[in-house]
Amino acid sequence: MSQLALAIEADVSPRHVSFVETGRAKPSREMVLQLATALDVPLRERNGLLLAAGYAPIFLESHLDAPELRAVRVALDAILAKQEPYPAVVMNRTWDILTTNAAATRFFGHLLDDAPVPSPLNVVRMMFDPAGLRPCVSNWEAVAQSLVRRVQREAVGGVADEATVQLLADVLAFPGVPDRWSRPDPDAPLVPVIPIVFVKHGRTYTFFSAVTTLGTPQDVTLQELRIECFFPMDADTDQNVRALMGLR
Repeated sequence: MSQLALAIEADVSPRHVSFVETGRAKPSREMVLQLATALDVPLRERNGLLLAAGYAPIFLESHLDAPELRAVRVALDAILAKQEPYPAVVMNRTWDILTTNAAATRFFGHLLDDAPVPSPLNVVRMMFDPAGLRPCVSNWEAVAQSLVRRVQREAVGGVADEATVQLLADVLAFPGVPDRWSRPDPDAPLVPVIPIVFVKHGRTYTFFSAVTTLGTPQDVTLQELRIECFFPMDADTDQNVRALMGLR
């Protein structure tokens, strides 16, 4: 944004924005937050801005099991339960799975033959790892390439933190990953839906997913949560999932 555009959005004078940017004026804590809001800066980075300006952070980063987040956990559990018998997972900003519904535990355990998995389980690593979900995805190249672009584009606030950068470096180093994926085109259009097709023991499961985030969060942890729900794209998938879950 230009100084003028930022000043208009933040409802302050362009002169003051200029003085803050060049260091001629020290912003108040309220001004730091006002500018951060105008720039839609994520809560984690707002804390960083406050520290850089000489103020204490104000946004908490709570553990999901913290008592003050109990109402949110109840809501998450309700969302996961309503998604049954289809899989649903809750992830943090680095794509680690924090919790799942029973359907996801059963389904992904089935794909992995109930083999031991690392903790925390990371969605991106498991999709790229030849010892993970990758052999079960029949359209792996399309899904994996889309996932790389999604990780980059869905970085909270467009900020690729060190953990996300390292995650991308690690998965792009797996065997069989095309070199061109390390140089993605940021202007390439995203198609509306790329289905993911799992094949296991002669059965095919074709899903698309929907991602939900929490509205107006005031906690770093909550802002960075993603709930991903998988939905069947055809009747065969619905039937195969229900059979796997022991349903009619």
